Amino acid sequence: MTAPSLQDGIDRAGSPVKLLWKRDPAPWVPEVIEPEYAGWRQEQAAWHTGVALSDLSHHMSDTRVEGPDATRLLAAVSANDYERFAVGQAKQFVPVAPDGNIVTDGILMRDAEHTYTLSGVPAAQNWVTYHARQGGYDVTFVTDPSSAFRGGRDPMLFRYQVQGPLAGAFTEEVFGGPVPPTKFFHSSPVSLGSTRFRALRHGMAGRPGFEFVGPWRHAKAVKDTLMTVGARFGLVHVGALAYPTASVESGWIATPTPAVYAAPDLADYRDSLPLYGVEGQKPLHGSFFSENIEDFYCSPYELGYAKAISFDHDFIGRDALRAARDSVRRTKVTLVLDAGDLRQTLGQEPGFVHTYARNRVEAGTALAGVTFQSDSLDRAGTVLSLALVDHAYAAPGTEVSVVWGDHPGPGTDPDAHLGFPRIRATVHPAPYDDHARTRYRRDA
Repeated sequence: MTAPSLQDGIDRAGSPVKLLWKRDPAPWVPEVIEPEYAGWRQEQAAWHTGVALSDLSHHMSDTRVEGPDATRLLAAVSANDYERFAVGQAKQFVPVAPDGNIVTDGILMRDAEHTYTLSGVPAAQNWVTYHARQGGYDVTFVTDPSSAFRGGRDPMLFRYQVQGPLAGAFTEEVFGGPVPPTKFFHSSPVSLGSTRFRALRHGMAGRPGFEFVGPWRHAKAVKDTLMTVGARFGLVHVGALAYPTASVESGWIATPTPAVYAAPDLADYRDSLPLYGVEGQKPLHGSFFSENIEDFYCSPYELGYAKAISFDHDFIGRDALRAARDSVRRTKVTLVLDAGDLRQTLGQEPGFVHTYARNRVEAGTALAGVTFQSDSLDRAGTVLSLALVDHAYAAPGTEVSVVWGDHPGPGTDPDAHLGFPRIRATVHPAPYDDHARTRYRRDA
């Protein structure tokens, strides 16, 4: 029996929204690692005040693209600039659908002249592999899914992220000297004894640091060394609760809805995708509801990817993306929720909050935008939400409210009055963290 496709699931449900809408689903957290090691508050604090280690080896899918047509393929399916893409460099991968909206992003590393690794949510990887098959490109693929889909096998790569104001001193101690000068989102070869791997200069939550990436057979030895040396620096191991909250501080919207569900000319693409993959199972929920799946799509411009876009080559969605440049209506912002309202809504001890709910953002009674992720941030003393809001409400200091609740979904009017509480919120820039917003990409 043939496994059902995404298109099969849409047809059976009656619409993309009917397929994806879920009431109060459990929020995603990274696989395999413990929820907390030192406690989520201490783990968040470590990347601001000391040094933190995050094990990213399990929650991302990696697809290696190799062959003489690798660059030509990637240029045809994404808006990125490949003329200025050095070996050892990484970029935020920006594939767009024919309507100019984003499929989803990823991190693309150029490993060699004709070899790349695309990491992250597999929706972008599915887009690349499909068009490679359709276009007859001379490339090969090796995909290593996340540990949730790996069937108990070990990952192909280890990926350890070290960040915080002590990260530089810590890495010097680990390697017996400073890591070679490395521009932001570029990598350098490093070694521990005879073990060689790469150090990608990167960081989440706006803190300086590196991601160390290498073959899994060396994972335990490298992590043991990092933990042993880290003990002298007060290194804190970051757990599955705290790790996703870094996205809120650094302003990265991790969950854009892939713009692939409705366009008739993408029917063959939807037929190629499994129903029980990320596109068919990643839920939508929250107080914002629409029967129209396109109302959940995002432009790369809204997500802050304008600097990654190049029109110097032809790619899928190029004309629509160019046309959208002057008509972007929303801005990415951070909403700082009123702590008193939050306690009234969730209780005096609301506990840890982590949700990808698409909650309505309102100015008075008018719809002003929608949230994409909301998380407790200890140093803010409340919950922060990453949101896209209409330009009229995007100025820092603007007062809005977040409608906190889960719409029942199909069968109930999108504008039904459901008695959901309103939590007052103040607009702040995104990234929320000043270092992330103003300094840590200066030498990209």
